[in-house]
Amino acid sequence: MAVKLVKHLMVANVVCISPFSTLREALSMMKKHNIKCLVVDRQTPHDAYGLITYTNILKTIIAEEGDIDLINVYDVCIKPAIAVSQEMAVKHAADLMSQHRLKRLLVTSDNQLVGLLTMDDMISDILLLID
Repeated sequence: MAVKLVKHLMVANVVCISPFSTLREALSMMKKHNIKCLVVDRQTPHDAYGLITYTNILKTIIAEEGDIDLINVYDVCIKPAIAVSQEMAVKHAADLMSQHRLKRLLVTSDNQLVGLLTMDDMISDILLLID
């Protein structure tokens, strides 16, 4: 059996957002695209990508009583987000996600964003093996 690589399971159409956008704008983009996270753009070629999820936003809005119109994405995003190569074997990406309790990994090629790999992507692939 051939080794399954990250690039075989990743989602290539990733939705990005500026770190200077408000949480309202982030939530609006998530709703529009029916997704649970956004990749936070880099500001320079040597900067790191970030990730913002519903969980980050909920913690800020509810637990910390934050205002979605006054708080920017960079205030609550995870940065740097952990990234893996698109050429990595899926089993190693799964190990990394398990060890660090991650649901998502950014996928890069030559330090450029090419996709997003989620636990759901991996589970969906496994479920295809079941009759």
